[in-house]
Amino acid sequence: MNINELDIGDVVYSAKAITDDGSMPDCSEGELLAPAGSRGVIVMKGHIGEEPQRQVFLVRFEDETLTLGRPIGCWSEDLSIDRQDTTKTNR
Repeated sequence: MNINELDIGDVVYSAKAITDDGSMPDCSEGELLAPAGSRGVIVMKGHIGEEPQRQVFLVRFEDETLTLGRPIGCWSEDLSIDRQDTTKTNR
């Protein structure tokens, strides 16, 4: 299965550290949003007007207390289906 076949409610992992690109309210550009290997759940998926051919996923990643954080927009290359595919595992 590939990332683009996933749907709302599916579990994913961050394939790399995900940082703010300047688009997250109340965050600083470059701020760490999800460390590599973080487990998350897809809460929405769709496309953006500028790149209709690419899917964007809204993912809520767990923090160190296993609490889901706010939704983060991710491209498919930011995500992994298998924990062992990530660059760093935590938990």
